[in-house]
Amino acid sequence: MLADEVKDTIREAYNAVIAARGLVPRWGQRQMIAEIARTLGRIPEAGESTSEGPAICVVEAGTGTGKTIAYSLAAIPLARARRKRLVVATATVALQEQFINKDLPDIRVSSGLEFSVALAKGRRRYVCLSKLDRHLEQRETSQASIPLYPDEMPAAAIQNALPVYEEMVEALARGDWDGDRDNWSGQASDELWLSVTTDHSQCTGRRCPNVGQCSFFRARDALESADIIVSNHDLVLSDLALGGGVILPAPEDVIYIFDEGHHLPDKALNHFSSFCRLHSTRQWLQDSGKSLAQASTSLAQMTGLERAVAAMPEDMAELSRSLQVLEEQLSELAPGEATSGGRDSDRWRFPNGHVPAPLQTLASGLAGGFGRLAETLARIEARLEDAVEEGDSGFDRAELEDWHLAVAGIRGRCESALALWQDYAVSGKEEEPPRARWMNRVPVGGQEGYELCCSPILANDILTEHLWSRAAGVVVTSATITALNRFDRFIQRSGVPEDAVFKVVASPFDYANATFAVPAMQSDAGDAEAHTAELVTLLPALLADNAAALVLFGSRRQMQAVVAGIAGGLGERLLVQDDYSKQEILRRHREAVDAGRGSVIFGLASFAEGVDLPGGYCRHVVIAKIPFAVPDSPLEAALAEWIDSRGGNAFMEISVPDAALRLVQASGRLLRTENDSGRVTLCDRRILTRRYGREILDSLPPFRRELGPAGSGPART
Repeated sequence: MLADEVKDTIREAYNAVIAARGLVPRWGQRQMIAEIARTLGRIPEAGESTSEGPAICVVEAGTGTGKTIAYSLAAIPLARARRKRLVVATATVALQEQFINKDLPDIRVSSGLEFSVALAKGRRRYVCLSKLDRHLEQRETSQASIPLYPDEMPAAAIQNALPVYEEMVEALARGDWDGDRDNWSGQASDELWLSVTTDHSQCTGRRCPNVGQCSFFRARDALESADIIVSNHDLVLSDLALGGGVILPAPEDVIYIFDEGHHLPDKALNHFSSFCRLHSTRQWLQDSGKSLAQASTSLAQMTGLERAVAAMPEDMAELSRSLQVLEEQLSELAPGEATSGGRDSDRWRFPNGHVPAPLQTLASGLAGGFGRLAETLARIEARLEDAVEEGDSGFDRAELEDWHLAVAGIRGRCESALALWQDYAVSGKEEEPPRARWMNRVPVGGQEGYELCCSPILANDILTEHLWSRAAGVVVTSATITALNRFDRFIQRSGVPEDAVFKVVASPFDYANATFAVPAMQSDAGDAEAHTAELVTLLPALLADNAAALVLFGSRRQMQAVVAGIAGGLGERLLVQDDYSKQEILRRHREAVDAGRGSVIFGLASFAEGVDLPGGYCRHVVIAKIPFAVPDSPLEAALAEWIDSRGGNAFMEISVPDAALRLVQASGRLLRTENDSGRVTLCDRRILTRRYGREILDSLPPFRRELGPAGSGPART
């Protein structure tokens, strides 16, 4: 139940923000505040229970609603009243930076609410002093003493990197740098940085002698007292995958807000998938085994595990030989047992996620071998941790720390491979829903190698176990969550409880200021060759008015063919994805528009979402065809296969809703402010001629429509 005191706090804060900014109250924004507040009011007070349903709210709020103000003003007072922490997770770094550097400071100043804020990042964003010290201590040698890290650089590369590492140490000593990669002003390539940072498996935590100066733990300690923690989807899911409460507060003490929350199911699948590249794993086993053999006497003395240490090199060699046998068998399996991902594909999917018997047998052996190796490494690591903590083991502390980092790194990689082999050591026939399993052919030194992959096809069980059933409260919001005007797609993929609160609040934009057009065309978009040829003829005419435009393609092949066919027909106005980085294309586009030259961007899916070109920067969005998913995605294919096997219609249940959502996202590139106007043109008449097309058309925002019949002039509706 929402107390009157909390209601008053929210109402006063909202009125203060509106007055301070000179804004006009938006009906959709007020609806969103009320819905989130009522939902989070379900969170019981300490010692109480509730029967009102889960404190989970899914809100689709159209562009321009002012989502950030709405969820902040509703959730901040509720979190304080229920003594919970607020974790706001964004989908991109850009949104994260805007929220913490602009939005929250503005809200604090204008609302009268008092709160503290901290930014949460993973360990890989911070320098590891132990690794940094290790490299600098060996600056006089040509080779590292224990070259066992999975992320170790070659000795020569480390020597070249030493001047940068020295600069880092000096900057830390002066207090000019906090160890955060994002705040490092100098050059640091990914390879250079990876060698002086660490992950959860390698970090000794509070036992590390550098913990008092550790950049990660200093940042982590700041989270303990913050009212609001700003993070991203990936870090939240990483924390949940580790059990919760490892990097962020425990889920039971947190209200989560997922901005751009339509990404959440796909992000979750990424975090709970597994893969193993066979050749690189073989090479890693061979190299690590040789290094362990050379240093086995020293490691055995430190740990007292002589037999286990002595056996590891041969165990690793045996695993490497087993992987070689498997790789040879996969070359025979690829064209037969598995289902190809498409023409000339280097990807094969195992139908229904079923593992062929020979592969299952080999995977079972590998799972056992990697499992035993992981157990041995865990025992060695524990002994090394004890020796470091005791401090009087009789061994050099620096050497113990080096070995701990090295062994932890090997164990982390071993456990990653183990997860994959466990996923393939079963038939897969009893799974419901099945997991997607597939193999990729990858180049290896001029030859062919393979990697095996496995992933759940839906995130519902994952998110139910780790998020929905544990969190104190959750708010999921985005401009695009529904598909075909329903939440069914999101519920199916995320597993969000059906008794959660679902709400759609309309955008304040006047869609009558924009037109959605389907031009007269002779070709069917399903005929790629004919459709591409007609686009070559049609686009110069559609874009002849010199207005700034964004043209979105569903495939790189078609985009490149149209660019070649137009052959300079758009002059110097044309900017094509891949010619420059995305940010550089947008910069050049804005520069050209500001100079009055006009500009046209040709882009793929990455330009259909998250691109903000308000006002005169985009007056026309052209969409080449209905954005159906690329058919070679193993996850989409496995999900479709499962739905069809249960008597469903995968095309209508998956492909059409997904395409409708993507079309709404693409169309959303046009109106970015309340004063914007322009035109969206879809060059795909299937939206008018197919039964599913009308469903997609009716799910679009209420633009004015110009729907031209085939082969004739436009007809208005």
